[in-house]
Amino acid sequence: MSRSPRLDLPFVLPQQAQKHLTVNDAMRRLDAIVQTAVVSASTVSEPAAARAGDLYILPPSATGARWSAMKTGALALFEDGAFVEMAPVAGQIAYVADTGAFLLFDGASWTDRPFRPKQADRFAVNADPSDANRLTVAADSELLTHDARTPGSGDARKVINKAGTARTASVLFQSDFSGRAEIGLAGSDDLTIRVSADGSAFRDALRISAANGRVALGRAEAPVCALDVGGPVRVASYARNALPSPAGGSGQIVYVSDEAGGAVLAFSDGSLWRRVTDRAPVS
Repeated sequence: MSRSPRLDLPFVLPQQAQKHLTVNDAMRRLDAIVQTAVVSASTVSEPAAARAGDLYILPPSATGARWSAMKTGALALFEDGAFVEMAPVAGQIAYVADTGAFLLFDGASWTDRPFRPKQADRFAVNADPSDANRLTVAADSELLTHDARTPGSGDARKVINKAGTARTASVLFQSDFSGRAEIGLAGSDDLTIRVSADGSAFRDALRISAANGRVALGRAEAPVCALDVGGPVRVASYARNALPSPAGGSGQIVYVSDEAGGAVLAFSDGSLWRRVTDRAPVS
């Protein structure tokens, strides 16, 4: 055996001439792979002005006079005016200077999987976390999707848990960091949608009772019937010749704008539209 089995370091052989060349070659390799630190693991184009000792992890589709002939994931070391290829060893860890990350070579490719935090007191993506917002994401959009890898059940739920009935579990929508709308359980177990013009005073637009499923519109009080509206109600207006089919369901209510004798509310009995004033069919 003329080379070491793990790091591929050259051995000095018996009766070998110019032993210093072999020793220097081993030292060169050790200098590159011990405490491995690379300039980048994402640079695709071979640098034209690299410095002696610069080391790169080659990404897919690397280009350049030397890099194009090297394997993806190889270590490219710049020495004596040119890049030479070095094979990484399974278990080798590299610090990546341009991202500040650590990568592990698992025998097939480089990965950051072992260095991903399993638990942290705060975490941010493209932003700085704070004591108030320990999880912060700055992005144009975020995606939460079902687990298709484990795989999971195919369901996808976002769970927001509060400590008790009087606490709040909600999603707040802001404009320039000032609240404008809130959906959730705000101080009770009823589902509410609240809106605000100034980020300070909120008013309920919709409340659904957790106790019975009744709905309140435009009022903060608990609804006393299936639909409890805190103000006038407006229904769609139709001319007589444009009324929808009454067979769509009995109990529908519309406003007939040109009924004989004047505009009137009408209801469907399942087959005819009838005036609410005298139950006569709309004519």
